[in-house]
Amino acid sequence: MMQTLSLILSLALFATSILIFIIMKWEKKNLPPSPPSNPILGHLHLLKLPLYRTLATISNKYGPIMYLRFGTKPVIVVSAPSMVEECFSKNDVIFANRPRLLIGKHLGYEYTQLIWAPYGPHWRNLRRISALEIFSSSRLKMLYSIRADEVRSMILRLSNASFDQIMNMNSVFTELTVNIMMRMTAGKRYYGNVDQEEQSELSQEAKRFREILKEALALSTAASLGDYFVILKWIGFYNRVEKQMVRLKERGDEFMQELIEQRRRILLESNDADKVVNREEMTMIDVLLSLQRKEPDCYSDHMIRGLIGVLISAGTDTTAGTMEWALSLLLNNPQVLKKAKAEIDIHVGRHRLVDETDLNNLPYLHAIILETLRMYPAGPLLTPHESSDDCTVGGYNIPSGTMLFVNVWAIQNDPKTWEEPNKFKPERFLFTRVREGYKLMPFGAGRRACPGDALAMRVIGSALGSLIQSLEWERVHADELVDMTEGTGLTLNKAHPLQAKCRPRPDMLHLISQSLGWFS
Repeated sequence: MMQTLSLILSLALFATSILIFIIMKWEKKNLPPSPPSNPILGHLHLLKLPLYRTLATISNKYGPIMYLRFGTKPVIVVSAPSMVEECFSKNDVIFANRPRLLIGKHLGYEYTQLIWAPYGPHWRNLRRISALEIFSSSRLKMLYSIRADEVRSMILRLSNASFDQIMNMNSVFTELTVNIMMRMTAGKRYYGNVDQEEQSELSQEAKRFREILKEALALSTAASLGDYFVILKWIGFYNRVEKQMVRLKERGDEFMQELIEQRRRILLESNDADKVVNREEMTMIDVLLSLQRKEPDCYSDHMIRGLIGVLISAGTDTTAGTMEWALSLLLNNPQVLKKAKAEIDIHVGRHRLVDETDLNNLPYLHAIILETLRMYPAGPLLTPHESSDDCTVGGYNIPSGTMLFVNVWAIQNDPKTWEEPNKFKPERFLFTRVREGYKLMPFGAGRRACPGDALAMRVIGSALGSLIQSLEWERVHADELVDMTEGTGLTLNKAHPLQAKCRPRPDMLHLISQSLGWFS
């Protein structure tokens, strides 16, 4: 036993010596500026949560592009629009790949899922499917009634609460987005069902989904150690975390497969009864299953599970979090809330709720959403990219296999780019072409940008507009601002859930009363 342990330690020390030699030799090349590093840890000892703020602080000293080592893994961090442009225009194909991290192996279905698949034919096919069959304008239009129903349901729930009741808006927004995504994806409404027995069953299913998502986010953070310390894998130290991921994937697979089988049975029963499912009534799973009949090898259950998993997980917490930040900012800036309400009263009126078709006529509401996304991007560090070949960025050599982190939060809160970036000023977006120059990238950029941005903007716009139009809002303590402390997770969520009080606007009571009949 002692001899085996001694041999393992000797091999580890030998391997470490070789790695240090290679790294020291490599770092003599024309790499970007870099802080002093630890031979084993690299720069990991410098990192503190939240990571995007720590990296922004280091970048202020070493420049808009800097080189780091996360253990043995080479990394560059860019935090200026010009550097991002070089990465995602001149070098877009080179940086279109993803690093082979543990989360991509297990939760990313062996790197075959849309987020973690390497750039190539398989990824292009997934992207094409998502663009044409899931996020196309025609598909989103077909599923519009689902989103409208859920926004109305949210308004009714809030209107029925007494004004003294303190509402947990984090829960409200989470239930809204989960209902929308699950109805669009699998035809299931988890929250707010009339039938109590059905509600209990669906609540348990929703709980399973939330637990899987929560554990996935926690394990993603823990898994990073093994990704950056190869030696930990060699000596088996990392097996426990990996086993947890394997079990979590099995639970996630089981959950997704149940959704697929439920929709498959419904479609088969429709065919047996000689009923043709209306295309407008087809869920996203239905669409993929119909494609599976034509090309079973291409549209396997494995592929459908991975794609649906991405849609549901990416479309819930991030969208809910953005709405929570937006309402928090409005409660702390009542003059902005008043101006948004006036705009909606003029362009929409008080005879109906804000509709997705109204959003183009509500520039100030749109500006509020953009300003929220600027200050609090859901993904403050984009999902990491990796260079597939040697290239140059900012005049520096970037070797193949280097991870790329884009510090979106730093770029969107940089005083060199934005006037008074710490102030909530929606007016800055009223006369600005925001998508130029990589100054605003809440949904990423380049080939791997988020394909669901149009859906997210529709949900946020109609939900936030309806909340402003229908209800009067107050902070829990009128003389205290809403706490804007940020959490420390992978997504930029509030550390403390938003709590607020609301009541129906007197001149909107008639509309809300009419809406009660819609759901009775």
